[in-house]
Amino acid sequence: MIRWIAAFLLLAAPVRAADLVVLSAGAIHSVALAMAPGFEASTGNKLDLRNDTVGGLVKRISGGETFDVVLMSPAGLDQLARSGKIVAGSGIKLAKVGVGVGVRTGSPAPDISSVSAFKAAMLGARSVAYIDPASGGSSGIYLAKLFQTLGIADAMRPKSVLVNGGLAAKTLLDGRADLAVQQISEIVAVPGVTLVGPLPAEIQLETVYAGAIATGSAAPAAAEAFLTLMNGPAARAVLTQKGLSAP
Repeated sequence: MIRWIAAFLLLAAPVRAADLVVLSAGAIHSVALAMAPGFEASTGNKLDLRNDTVGGLVKRISGGETFDVVLMSPAGLDQLARSGKIVAGSGIKLAKVGVGVGVRTGSPAPDISSVSAFKAAMLGARSVAYIDPASGGSSGIYLAKLFQTLGIADAMRPKSVLVNGGLAAKTLLDGRADLAVQQISEIVAVPGVTLVGPLPAEIQLETVYAGAIATGSAAPAAAEAFLTLMNGPAARAVLTQKGLSAP
């Protein structure tokens, strides 16, 4: 009887809420932030949301930073899977986003409707902000290659305002740059900045973002619940508001 009562009390005891560390790359970070309050209220779990570039996150995780969920590009997840940092088969595609151009609200919007117009806009700007490729940001790495392909790398070098992760569009607010080129979700995340539009289709880069669970997570069930929420209808509705779309 004593043994039965002990077992009953164990089963009846409330499950202790978990504190989840969620590492997210910049483009999908705004969606995670938007979904966090509802997740915490409905589950009792608390989220510690940390943001960096894909390259920065891979470096931090490889260096031993502990986490429960990671949101980044599939290429980044592949690196983590090879080193055993994420649970095999836990990866799930969540969203995709393209690269766009932003200006300070009220400033003239350049024509970027064609490849030649985009090239002219870059050359005509006093300064252009984008993520420093050395920081591991997907859009910054792509833009450095794009400028080479368009033959304007040398001209862009002295007018480039390189941002070491985060929101490049913030440089528009303090006058450091006239234009910001970054993933659309990160441009629309900055109050006081207006999205001019996406890059022309011929030179557009759409990046898919996915999520996975850490191999060493202390709360894998809660981590899985958060990923399920990020892949559900509520998150899909938020994607459009934040400049992303379903993968």
